Amino acid sequence: MSINRDQYLIRDEPFYRESGSEVKLFEAAYAARLPVMIKGPTGCGKSRFVEYMAWKLGKPVVTVACNEDMTAADLVGRYLLDAQGTRWQDGPLTIAARMGAICYLDEVVEARQDTTVVIHPLTDYRRALPLDKKGEVIQAHEDFQLVISYNPGYQSLMKDLKQSTKQRFTALEFDYPESDTETEIVSKETGIDSAMARKLVDIGHRGRNLKGHGLDEGISTRLLVYAAHLIQHGVDPRQACRMALIQPITDDTDIRDNLESAFDLIF
Repeated sequence: MSINRDQYLIRDEPFYRESGSEVKLFEAAYAARLPVMIKGPTGCGKSRFVEYMAWKLGKPVVTVACNEDMTAADLVGRYLLDAQGTRWQDGPLTIAARMGAICYLDEVVEARQDTTVVIHPLTDYRRALPLDKKGEVIQAHEDFQLVISYNPGYQSLMKDLKQSTKQRFTALEFDYPESDTETEIVSKETGIDSAMARKLVDIGHRGRNLKGHGLDEGISTRLLVYAAHLIQHGVDPRQACRMALIQPITDDTDIRDNLESAFDLIF
């Protein structure tokens, strides 16, 4: 079966600002073809980092947004009916293993544990993917690498990776960037001036201080970028912050009032 690699290549450089040694560490993991787990809060740049590394390495990337309804067949493939009878359709994991892509399973903790077990043979010395329904074992391409991500803040007894899965991966831990870097990111992503970007970042930090005190998650870098886009399109900064930074993360009126007061101080 012919696979069009071009559709999985990232042509233009994604904007990414390194906050530590994560680029060098990922390159070393890829050179050794080690699977990588990326942990961090929502909207902190995990997916952007994977895209950036795929671009930097010149490798295709197959991304799967995991969910609780995803089955093993959704990952590896299944038989389908057509006019000629039945035919096998590879899933995204199988496609990546065949062509030598980086397979990125985003928010893997959302998938059922009986589904994620299928990745185990690809994460050790075997680097193989058994297709039980087809009676075939695929030996992963030499360029194949498996990358997963999840948010440890959402862990629970019902939603967590098994130790037998975790200990098959190397790991990188992400957090929101420090203020100067985050200001640069917000400004570069949206074209907003640095002074306004700095104000948005200050609000973001105030919101993150409320995590565990009424908020499950703080204001993400992604939401700061959304607010900046609204401002760039002529929305009043306070309205933009209310729409992008407050309404999505809480329904608690006290927390909303707390964040609203931060607008008065900063703007």
